[in-house]
Amino acid sequence: MSEFTLLALSPLDGRYAGKCDALRPIFSEFGLIKARVKVEIEWLIALSNEPGIEELKPFSAAATKKLRDLAANFSVDDAARVKEIERTTNHDVKAVEYCIKEKLKDDAELGPALEFVHFACTSEDINNLSYSLMLNEARAMVMQPALQQLGTKLRSMAREHAGLSILSRTHGQTASPSTVGKEIANVLSRLERQLKQLGHVELLGKINGAVGNYNAHIVAYPDVDWPVFAKNFVESLGLVLNPYTTQIEPHDCIAEIADVQRRINTIGIDLCRDIWGYISLGYFKQAVKAGEVGSSTMPHKVNPIDFENAEGNFGLANGLLSHFSEKLPISRWQRDLTDSTVLRALGTAFGHSLIAIDSLQRGLNKLSVNPEKLAADLDAAWEVLAEPVQTVMRRYGLPNPYEQLKALTRGHGINETAMREFIQSLDLPADAKARLIAMTPASYVGLAEKLAKEI
Repeated sequence: MSEFTLLALSPLDGRYAGKCDALRPIFSEFGLIKARVKVEIEWLIALSNEPGIEELKPFSAAATKKLRDLAANFSVDDAARVKEIERTTNHDVKAVEYCIKEKLKDDAELGPALEFVHFACTSEDINNLSYSLMLNEARAMVMQPALQQLGTKLRSMAREHAGLSILSRTHGQTASPSTVGKEIANVLSRLERQLKQLGHVELLGKINGAVGNYNAHIVAYPDVDWPVFAKNFVESLGLVLNPYTTQIEPHDCIAEIADVQRRINTIGIDLCRDIWGYISLGYFKQAVKAGEVGSSTMPHKVNPIDFENAEGNFGLANGLLSHFSEKLPISRWQRDLTDSTVLRALGTAFGHSLIAIDSLQRGLNKLSVNPEKLAADLDAAWEVLAEPVQTVMRRYGLPNPYEQLKALTRGHGINETAMREFIQSLDLPADAKARLIAMTPASYVGLAEKLAKEI
C-alpha cells in the first residue's frame, strides 16, 4: 500500500482503492474534465456542420480527427494543465475552454475557429451532458456487468440447490418449508427486475443556454432552428434531449438512476442479512482461508465478514443515493450552485455500491451448504405439517380443522409419531390419508424445486 493510499481521507482511495479502479477513470476529477472536453469538442464539430453558421465552415476530415483525438486521448497531464488554468480563472469549465483553445491556437484550420469553442454555452450546458455521459458509461461498463455477474452466481446457486429443503422462519418462528434454491431464486428475481429498470432510465441532457431559452443562440443566428439542432446534438451523444429547463437540467434522471441503484442495494442488504442469519444457524458453512484470522482473541471463529462488509457499504451508498434523489431535482429559481458539490459525490456512491457487490460475490463464493444441519432442523419441526393437514381436512369437510391442529401444535413441540397418530385418526379417504402420512417436513415444499430450476 502506497503512502498516498495510507493517507487517503476516503476509504475508496485508501483501503478499497483497488476495488474501485473501474470507476476511477469515469467519476474522478480527471474523468469529469475529460467528459467536458468531449462535449466541448463535439459541440464545436456540430456547429461547423450547421449550414446556417456561415462564419464557421465544415472542418476537413483531418481537422475533425484531430479534434476527436484530442478528446479521446486527453491525459492526466492534460487535466493537470486545466487545473493550472483554473487557479487563475477560478472557474472549472472556463478552464477547460481555455485549455482547448490553447491546444488549437496554432493549427492553421482550427485556429480561426477558436471563438466557437463553448459558443453560446453556459457552464451547465457542458456539465449536465458530461455527468450524463459519465453515468451512462458507469452504468454500462461497470455496474451492470458487476450485477450481471452477481446474478449469474445466484442463478447457479438457485439451480444447484433447487431441491434442498430448508425450514422457513416467518417472524423468526418455524414455518412451511422451502428450498435453498427457491429462496435464492426469490432474490434473483428481484435483482433482475431492478437491473432492467436500471437499463431503462433515460439519461437526459440540455444545451439551451443561460436560462434554457436559447437567448444568445437566437441573437447570434436567428435563422438556425436551435431546438432541432440541440436535439440532434444531444442524441448524437447517446442521450435524450430535455427541451424544457432553466439554466440547469433538473437532474430528475439522476434521481431516477439513484433510486434504482438504491433499490438494488437494498435487495443486497436483505440478502446479506438473511445469509448472515443462516450462517449463524449453521445452514451454511464458509470456506476457511489459510492464515486468515476470524477473531483477535477467539481462534475458532470464521466470521461472515464479507456479508457484513457488503451490508455496510450498501448502506453507505444508499445514504448518498437518497440524498441525490431528494436534493438534486431542487434548485432555487433558474439556478443555484448546491448541485455542483453534490454531483461530485456520484462516484463515491457508486464506489461503495461496487465494493458491496464485490464483497457479496466473494462471500457467496465461499459458501457451502450444510445439508445435515438443514435436515436436523426440519426433522425437529413436525409442527409445520399442521398447515397441510388442516388444509386437507377442510377439503373433505371435517369439523374445525384449524382449531384441532392449533390445539395439537401451537405453543409446544410435536414429533413424527404424534403427528402421524393424529392423521391416522382422521376420517379421510385412504389416498388422502396415505399422502399425509408419507409427508415429512423436508418433503413439504410445494413447487419450490420447480420454481428454482426455472429461474
